[in-house]
Amino acid sequence: MKIVVLDGFTLNPGDISWSTLEALGELTVFDRTNYDTKSIIKNIEDASIVFTNKTPLTKEVLEQVPSVKYIGVLATGYNVVDIAAATKQNITVTNIPDYSSGAVAQFTMALLLELCHHIGAHNASVKNGDWVQSKDFSYWNSPLIELSGKTIGLIGFGKIGKATAKLATAFGLKVLVYSRTVYTEFISDSLQFVSLDKLLQESDFVTLHCPLTKETEGIINTDTIAKMKKTAMLINTSRGPLVIEKDLAVALQKGEITAAAVDVVSQEPMQKNNLLLNCKNCIITPHIAWASKEARVRLMGAAVENLKAFVKEKPINVVN
Repeated sequence: MKIVVLDGFTLNPGDISWSTLEALGELTVFDRTNYDTKSIIKNIEDASIVFTNKTPLTKEVLEQVPSVKYIGVLATGYNVVDIAAATKQNITVTNIPDYSSGAVAQFTMALLLELCHHIGAHNASVKNGDWVQSKDFSYWNSPLIELSGKTIGLIGFGKIGKATAKLATAFGLKVLVYSRTVYTEFISDSLQFVSLDKLLQESDFVTLHCPLTKETEGIINTDTIAKMKKTAMLINTSRGPLVIEKDLAVALQKGEITAAAVDVVSQEPMQKNNLLLNCKNCIITPHIAWASKEARVRLMGAAVENLKAFVKEKPINVVN
């Protein structure tokens, strides 16, 4: 059984082992594959098992690799695969539904704390000599904000949203949730399900945890931003296209909201003409909320278990 990993570097830049996957067949791991059809087909060759994270497997590609029987997506989202084309060719497609919920929730709070305290900037200030030259024992270059007693709005309440709500509650935040599903068992004095408008109007912090769908694409735009407090801060650790970046950049530059922190953007790697790069009040990290070593080890383990189940003709986490 020939197994190909088309883009293994982000999952495993060298700090974890491919041995459990290698034990299942003849394994070839490409750190990266160019996204053009010819390169993808060349790297797949006659493999029957293909793993991809972000390398697109289009109808055009799949029609030219008849050996492929199984596609394992090394992520939760599987929009990189043409599911209809895969199904037509009897190719089983699986994903990894839950491996990084805790990591992403933790990273969301890390971004929130950075927005409130600007720890990196203060560290840079000290290293630049500002404290050594200070006339006072203490100084700060930006407002320092306490979380306790404030309100955080979560758009989406899947596993990551739930994990984020738990952490937010521990910090003393009141939690408002906008979700397609109301989970009555979570309702309490500190957590309420509300309409999107109410969430936007009342939240001091708004954080995105919903999937990218036709309904949620561009959910943060000029109109929705206008409903937020001017002191509000936005966090996105979900999917870049949930935000109309031009609208957010304009809002930040005009002071319509105070700040934002994004771990994802509409086109990745980020393009040099992305307007958010010019916003001083926007923290940007390179899509790393998912990437703790512990989460990547879980991802690798889940990918192996998905393939083992397929080989036993009892596939799990199938998306088609």
